[in-house]
Amino acid sequence: MGGADSRPGMRRRLASVVALLALAGAVVLPIVALVRHPWQLIAAVALLGTAVMAAWTALVHRGAHRVAATAVALLALVGAVLLPDAWSVVVLIVVVALAVLSTAAARVAIAPEEPAPRGLAVPPARHGVLLMNPRSGGGKVTKFDLEAEARRRGIEPVILRLGADLRELAERAVREGADALGMAGGDGSQALVADVARRHDLPFVCVPAGTRNHFALDLGLDRDDVAGALDAFGEAAEQRIDLALIGERVFVNNASLGVYASVVQSAHYRDAKLGTAAEMLPDLLGPDSRPMDLRFSLPDGSRAPAADLVLVSNGAYRLDRLSGFGTRARLDEGVLGVVTLTVDRARDVPALFAAEAAGRMGSFPGYREWTVPEFAVESGRPLVEVGIDGEAVQLAPPLTFRSLPGALRVRLPRTTPSVAPASELPDRLGALVTLLLRALVTR
Repeated sequence: MGGADSRPGMRRRLASVVALLALAGAVVLPIVALVRHPWQLIAAVALLGTAVMAAWTALVHRGAHRVAATAVALLALVGAVLLPDAWSVVVLIVVVALAVLSTAAARVAIAPEEPAPRGLAVPPARHGVLLMNPRSGGGKVTKFDLEAEARRRGIEPVILRLGADLRELAERAVREGADALGMAGGDGSQALVADVARRHDLPFVCVPAGTRNHFALDLGLDRDDVAGALDAFGEAAEQRIDLALIGERVFVNNASLGVYASVVQSAHYRDAKLGTAAEMLPDLLGPDSRPMDLRFSLPDGSRAPAADLVLVSNGAYRLDRLSGFGTRARLDEGVLGVVTLTVDRARDVPALFAAEAAGRMGSFPGYREWTVPEFAVESGRPLVEVGIDGEAVQLAPPLTFRSLPGALRVRLPRTTPSVAPASELPDRLGALVTLLLRALVTR
């Protein structure tokens, strides 16, 4: 009886079956389609690929080139739909859906049945203070009634009013006896309050009330359960994680330089992301654009070629696509993750967008990544555009980055498994299948 109880639960077993069947379907379906109707499927793939490539080409050109590329993209899409049998396009859509289903089910199958947060069990905070930005995340503080939720748990709420200094509010909370500081807001606000907690060696509570909440994601928090994050002020698990510095400014996620940083500097970016990118990309990646003046050394000490994008992260990212900036399996390894991208305008832009669309950014020839405790970027420009945890700033070079190992004490709810998406699934298909089979048939 005890042996049966120790086996994976029915939910895990069912998820394993679904993941394996969906994965098998995603592999077998295109093979069968290729055998039965080879030219039809090849034509569908070629036309859809052409549409994607032409659309991205249109983004990095202006004038007649943009019009022509847009026309090619539309004609390719129409051609794919008007193939003699539309089933080829349907097959490709089903394959993508099966791949997504397999990934989602695999996360359920491999996740631990009982949350087991890493860290030291700690008692409730005696005087917890939660700072809240009511404008973050489209008003999540108000939507989830965090002020009332905090008071109900015996936590002192502090609202960031327009024009107030968030750092000073956090410092005042420390002076008034706070023994745990929390922040409900975006990642930039999280970094600022975390820095205050670091300087006073106080534990920090992350409440995901921003837009994307990358920091909360990599801490293993449920970003949809905003109020539930307040449980970290009660009996909790505490662990030490790293922070990172650019100059003397702390960041919790990443700092980006180059193309992405230039786009987010635009005053219109937050309200019209795609339109802003379409307006600026021809100047940044078009055939007549000039390389970014970002200079740095590679791990072997040699000077790197000019890079169009430099991403420095607090911990190494598992980065499949640049658009999402990935997730980190760990935040306690004492390293910076460095990703650089160099694009030859005439030759590499189609390959870049193909790698992005396929989620295989590491296969792009101009892509490099490594880890290092310290990193420096030089430039001949008087100011360099930088996006720090989503906030656009301009800083004078040289830009120096370094990791602060174990600098921050973080409290997490005891029901949080502390598992980031990057650590849930292996990056090799064979290893994933092995884990799924093990979850299905072993004790």
